Amino acid sequence: MRLSPGAHRAVRFTVDYGGLIAFLVGFFVFTGRDLVAATWWLVGGSAVSLLIGLALERRIAPIPAISGGAALFFGTLTLIFQDETFVKIKPTIMNAIFGGVLLGALAFGKSPLKMMIGSALAMPDEAWRKLTINYGLYFLAVAALNEVVWRTQSNEVWVLFRMPGLMILGLVFSFAQVPLMMKHMRKAEVPPPPPAD
Repeated sequence: MRLSPGAHRAVRFTVDYGGLIAFLVGFFVFTGRDLVAATWWLVGGSAVSLLIGLALERRIAPIPAISGGAALFFGTLTLIFQDETFVKIKPTIMNAIFGGVLLGALAFGKSPLKMMIGSALAMPDEAWRKLTINYGLYFLAVAALNEVVWRTQSNEVWVLFRMPGLMILGLVFSFAQVPLMMKHMRKAEVPPPPPAD
């Protein structure tokens, strides 16, 4: 089934954020702000979101698949052990892994960002290196920030930090990278105009 651009964006949003929205609603509306009980909503919402993406797009992009799988994994641990720590450390571990992979790959002369989105952005290798460093440091900073928030703030504050806080932070950071990308994007080669007769 071929989706319209609007439907495709809606599916992508559902896959990316459906589990977290379910978690937010479950925590504040249906579970009396019980984080472990709200984790059922996270696990169920993540599973349904991934199934929707798979059914409508016949595939799941790697990053949403990893994030959704991690939500299911850490959520299940939270439910099995009845310990909210597992769901709280998920953003720490996942962002630390993303940051470590990006920066570690650079040490070996690789650019995972270029491999994933290089076909959409034509930039020189130096620009990809700068962008990869920026994102790697961003993910490590978010991992550290999550640790500070869940260890020092109430569950209500942490849940709002988790969603929509991290989504907003990610959007702001991504928009902040636009000048770097615009500066280095290669302009498409335009053929010279034909000579005048």
